[in-house]
Amino acid sequence: MNITLLGTGFIGRFYAESLHAQRRKDRIQMIYARSAESATRFAADFQIPHTSTDMEEAISHPSTDAVVIALPNHLHLPAVLACAKAGKHVLCTKPLGRSGAEAKQMLEAVEKAGVMGGYLEDLCYTPKFLKSLSSIQGGSIGRVLWAKSRETHPGPHSSWFWDKEQAGGGALMDLGCHCIEIARSFIGKDILPVEVMCWADTQVHPIEAEDHAIGLVKYANGAIGQFEVSWAFRGGMDLRDEVMGTEGTIWLNSFLRTGFEMFSTGKGGYVAEKAESNSGWLFPVGDEVHDLGYSNMFSDMFDAIEGNKQPLETFYDGYIVNAIIDAAYASSRSGVWEKVQIEGWRGQTDVQPTSHLTSYDDDNFLIKEEILPGGEKKIILKDKKTGRISQRTE
Repeated sequence: MNITLLGTGFIGRFYAESLHAQRRKDRIQMIYARSAESATRFAADFQIPHTSTDMEEAISHPSTDAVVIALPNHLHLPAVLACAKAGKHVLCTKPLGRSGAEAKQMLEAVEKAGVMGGYLEDLCYTPKFLKSLSSIQGGSIGRVLWAKSRETHPGPHSSWFWDKEQAGGGALMDLGCHCIEIARSFIGKDILPVEVMCWADTQVHPIEAEDHAIGLVKYANGAIGQFEVSWAFRGGMDLRDEVMGTEGTIWLNSFLRTGFEMFSTGKGGYVAEKAESNSGWLFPVGDEVHDLGYSNMFSDMFDAIEGNKQPLETFYDGYIVNAIIDAAYASSRSGVWEKVQIEGWRGQTDVQPTSHLTSYDDDNFLIKEEILPGGEKKIILKDKKTGRISQRTE
């Protein structure tokens, strides 16, 4: 696969390292940057033969099979529209748009052009996430009741993130897109997100956007997705997920405390993404690109193009995430639950909240049973007719 990469910043470098190190047959042939100096330096670092400061020229390069967008949020829409116009498959970094309306415009553009729109949501491709998702889909923890995702760190690397107009928001836009899609995947992407309750505030930084947000997403089947995001967390990047089901629980720690610890007096250099120091006790990552999902993500995207099928994460998924974020921002302003506004929902339409009652015998529902310290079993029951709660010991 011959690739045009748009953007030479922090995420562009991650993408290039992944693309050139993993499947190996995929190569970046053209790099676009707004600065000729940046394009030249990046091309030298990754042995890229062509550079351009003209985005449409880079996209339309005759050898290009697919375009990877690693640009600031406010440039996603014009870049996607240019790809659709040129008939090029396009993979766009998260969040897809600055709003549901922008994301919907991009979704419609790629579908009208007949090209694939892949949503580069790397945290839905980490090895731990994929294993967890497989376990959930296999029934290991029963019906998912609650899924929580947390991403916090001291703040992003580039100035445009801190500009509300360019970014479309703050920590909620930047990090909430990850957390919302992670929880949505665990609950089921065909289950309608109904409404959102969100608190967001600017607690630390002198910016117009929020640097901290917490929210709940209510789904049509009664499940709850929860997100916790912050640009005010000190100590590195903290990525954690929890999933609670009727038959089990999953805990994930994807970053910060990963089982790799190192002490240094500070003589070294880069440690890990968002690490605040290179001295003291440090928490490196064995293979940062792979552990953060980039290698699995690009393999899935290019396999989908070659197989003429949809990848795990599509522009439609990006649109749904943006619609949920829109509702979260509305709720943070109103202080009440706000409806998620989705045009053209493609999932299930007849899902209702359900409760699964377990019968103990003909007369009682089972509430709980447990083994006590003495070895006996305690059983707590509810009478099906009277509703009376009782217990017995065996």
